[in-house]
Amino acid sequence: MPDFLPFRGLRFGSSGLDQVGAPPYDVIDPVERIALAERDPFNVIRLILPVAEPGDADEYARARADLDAWTNDGVLAVDPEPTFTVYRMSYLDHEGTARRTIGVLGALGLPDAHGEGDILPHERTIPKHRDDRLRLLRATRANLDPIWGLSLATGLREVLLPIAVREPDATATEHLADGTEVTHEAWVVTDDGPIDDIRKLVSSAPVVLADGHHRFQTACTFRDEVAGDAAAAHGADAILTLIVELDEVDLYVQPIERVVRGIDGPAVRTSLEEVATLTPLSTPAPDARGPVWIDRDGAFLLTATDESRRALEADEPQPIASTDAAWFEHAVAPLLGADADVTYRHDPARVARLVESGEADAVVLLRPVTVEQIRTAAIERLRFPQKSTFFAPKPLTGVVMRRLDDQPQSETN
Repeated sequence: MPDFLPFRGLRFGSSGLDQVGAPPYDVIDPVERIALAERDPFNVIRLILPVAEPGDADEYARARADLDAWTNDGVLAVDPEPTFTVYRMSYLDHEGTARRTIGVLGALGLPDAHGEGDILPHERTIPKHRDDRLRLLRATRANLDPIWGLSLATGLREVLLPIAVREPDATATEHLADGTEVTHEAWVVTDDGPIDDIRKLVSSAPVVLADGHHRFQTACTFRDEVAGDAAAAHGADAILTLIVELDEVDLYVQPIERVVRGIDGPAVRTSLEEVATLTPLSTPAPDARGPVWIDRDGAFLLTATDESRRALEADEPQPIASTDAAWFEHAVAPLLGADADVTYRHDPARVARLVESGEADAVVLLRPVTVEQIRTAAIERLRFPQKSTFFAPKPLTGVVMRRLDDQPQSETN
């Protein structure tokens, strides 16, 4: 079973999380990166998406220099003892329902080999994203933002809720581009009793990776790179992770849309008749019965043909084949052509407008993967296509960080 440990966290001191926190690196566009960097000279965006300054070897060296300087100057302080951090996000979903996601931040021990053991990836990864995060980890020797794991153990929420009744140790209010307001709260756990309870419970059942597949695979690669050097390997066999119980109460899963450039949208749409029945829609919103194709001529519901479904089911097991993301990858992507550039976004309303503005030639809106599909696929050790799930909202980067060299020797034994 996975090992889940408290660790000596690196935390911002007097600066409020509203000023120094940031979303995860992979949901930040260039304009937002500039705004965050200008918000505060110590905003964590300077570490997770660094920009080289004159005299720097590269942007990764700049991240290491800033991390060292902020620590030496007292902007960041190291916990005197290993701790867990209970973490809660409160928000309204897109239907206006009040929701809360509660979990715990700790150090998740890495398996002997990526893809083995009881830490279960549920998505395939993109090589170029792994390279960027590996170079940052090599330079900083730090887990700067948490990955997100879903515990198959029951009862984690009940263990965490009593801790979250006191005044939080850190708070932030985040205003997302889609109008959502998220309240982030954190409680530092130092007492042996709750620490033991959390560790035993999380370590009693497999953990499904919800978000952070690239950073998880990067951590495994880095651990293997430094395995022969005791000093370099110190702290490298675990990764900063937010653990949440795999339960619909705590999880809000959104789809990830496909944005396509470099094609003639209407021409490709005609070829889609080979794999789907196309029904014109009066509005571009996703339909409950299937994915939606949008190009400059309008929006069209795609209903997969029986033949395309059978072909998909011949190549993929049922939990994967039942998702829109798998059907897109198997049936639609091959029809886009060699010049097509496919990128990923997670806001259907904004994505649809990219075609109107000419910023995209077509977009495909997909239905979200369900929590039950995720659970089934994870237990069977299957992986969805890349960028199949978007867990929302995202944990705030900057609540706590984990420097490898700060960890006690006992963590790595």
